[in-house]
Amino acid sequence: MSGKKGIRNVAGMRTRRKGGRAEAKPDGFDRSTAETLASTIDAWFAYLDQRNYSEKTLDMHKWSLRTFLSWAQERDLVYPDEITRPILESYQRYLYRYRKADGQPMAVATQRGRLGAVQRFFAWLCRTHQLLANPASDLELPRKPPRGLPKGLSLEHVRAVLNIPDVTDPLGIRDRAILETFYSTGMRRSELTALDIGDLDPAARTIHIRKGKGGKGRVVPVGAASLKWIEAYLEKTRPQLLVDPGEQAFFLSGYGERMSATYVGNWVTRTVKAADIGKRGSCHLFRHSCATHMLENGADIRLIQQLLGHARLDTTQIYTEVSINALKEAHARTHPSSQANEA
Repeated sequence: MSGKKGIRNVAGMRTRRKGGRAEAKPDGFDRSTAETLASTIDAWFAYLDQRNYSEKTLDMHKWSLRTFLSWAQERDLVYPDEITRPILESYQRYLYRYRKADGQPMAVATQRGRLGAVQRFFAWLCRTHQLLANPASDLELPRKPPRGLPKGLSLEHVRAVLNIPDVTDPLGIRDRAILETFYSTGMRRSELTALDIGDLDPAARTIHIRKGKGGKGRVVPVGAASLKWIEAYLEKTRPQLLVDPGEQAFFLSGYGERMSATYVGNWVTRTVKAADIGKRGSCHLFRHSCATHMLENGADIRLIQQLLGHARLDTTQIYTEVSINALKEAHARTHPSSQANEA
């Protein structure tokens, strides 16, 4: 620490207090026109807004960079070129040691997401010639934990959950239609809540998912049994919930508005628990069950990939492992060679 008041060394930089604000300057370099870390992050946000990313992806990137900016500002790091590889490694240790209100550590996937956003930000600064060297280029992200197999439901358990809503009540009809849509199409909760009234084609028995993951749309079939409940909702329930005649949302809340993905997820979790099937989970249970049941009944893996909207086939192929495990269990339980006593 220098003996002069208000000056300290930070990674070879001198930070001068000016009007209560930190103004970092490297020795012999005038920063009067330099862009700050905060202003370049805002510029990156504007760049992302033009790239047609999904709202969820944009929110993740913005939250991650705001978290990093707050951490940096607490350490008087004001300019992008003050961020060095050791500083980023320090930030990585901060994420690793972070504890939530319940004492639990930050999930590895969340740590990877936060650091990945920082990497992409600094890569953009270099591509746009705002930074000479990328301090995050060789930053090693935390290793992904081994991916577990998707946990779906048996057909019996699916039926038990589907039967939980009280279909004598208009909201119960809506709820049954939502569960049927999840199971029949395998769509994600964000895709379901983004559906508009014109996305269903009853004659073709298809639903147009316009806001899929990564901004990619697709058309998926809907089964006859599920379509029956969807049409019952449109005929009997949606007109009662509708407040604004111009509302385009397909599934409406009790207030006549588009349902949020968070609300739907929490409600499905409670519904699965109410079914008392000894399983825990939410909307993805139906996605996994849809894929697994189709595969077990002979569907081609590439068709399932198309249905689920997976960008890569290897993401879908994990369901083949689930089916193989089920086959092995059935073989061990029923095949004579597995039951025979050794001589």
